[in-house]
Amino acid sequence: MPTLPDPLMLQEARQTPQVVARQRSANAEAVSELAAALRKRRPPYAVTVARGSSDHACTVLKYALETQLSLPVASLGPSVHTLYGTRLDLRGALLIAVSQSGASPDVVENVKMARAGGAITVALVNVEDSDLARAAEFVLPLRCGEEKAVAATKSYLASLTAFLPVIAALNADQSLNDALAHLPDVLEQTLNLENAARELAGRYRFAENLLVLARGLHFGVAQEAALKLKETCGIHAEAYSAAEFSHGPKRLLAEGLPLLGFASADAAQQATLDAYAALQASGADLRTIGPADSSTLTTPQTGSALTDPVASALAFYLFAGHLALHKGLNPDEPPLLSKVTKTR
Repeated sequence: MPTLPDPLMLQEARQTPQVVARQRSANAEAVSELAAALRKRRPPYAVTVARGSSDHACTVLKYALETQLSLPVASLGPSVHTLYGTRLDLRGALLIAVSQSGASPDVVENVKMARAGGAITVALVNVEDSDLARAAEFVLPLRCGEEKAVAATKSYLASLTAFLPVIAALNADQSLNDALAHLPDVLEQTLNLENAARELAGRYRFAENLLVLARGLHFGVAQEAALKLKETCGIHAEAYSAAEFSHGPKRLLAEGLPLLGFASADAAQQATLDAYAALQASGADLRTIGPADSSTLTTPQTGSALTDPVASALAFYLFAGHLALHKGLNPDEPPLLSKVTKTR
């Protein structure tokens, strides 16, 4: 019997090292122009606008901007403008819109509104000839090439890295620049974890519900993980901050729900690991992914807390793709979903 090809989801996730290398090289001029503009027009705060996986990338970006630039970041509700008709006062603000397709009308309309009102608008978008790219003042292309799988992988990961060179430029952060330069090689190392990810996924093959935990820079990865488990595996998964989980959601452990945690190697590490140890002591079924040495699936450290989530997310995509296969599902054909969703 012929061997069936791997799902597109896994094939495209494996392209991430090349995508990240191409993005860093091709975006150098755009990064320089944007950094110069932000030095000249220093914004007092930032807002993000996105949906789905792109919004989860914005959560990671929020932590990056707040921890590195002391820039407060809020997530914009697109419908405030498109449905309720409110024109927000965003004068001087930095607005970052993230979209793989650049085609969602609500995201595009919010960028137009913000730019007309005096905001600095930046689009992180894969389709460069898109409405979103034309609407924004600055564009940082994701450089993914075509993404065919319904479940985004390489475009999400490219969204995590696209703005980091700007942060490095604004902070004159050579360590972050070095981490970005070496990131493609580290992601190649991460791909070597696929067999371990497949084995870990086998432990969850009968799961119908799953809680995903993380803190800090990894929390947006947990949000993305919960979405992907819904999309590709039909699992009802929800993401929680490891700090917030004990404030009520912990009750669900009494129902035997399994946990998947992301374990960072940054400033959030000890607090996160302490929370996980307390959960395991109370009988929780918890496995972890991330650069912390104690992780069940230990990902390579990348040289920066800002780039570590990229390797963690890539390892998770390998896990999720194989979990779908363990369940006898095709992650490329999720029921009721299509590649591009347009909302207003």
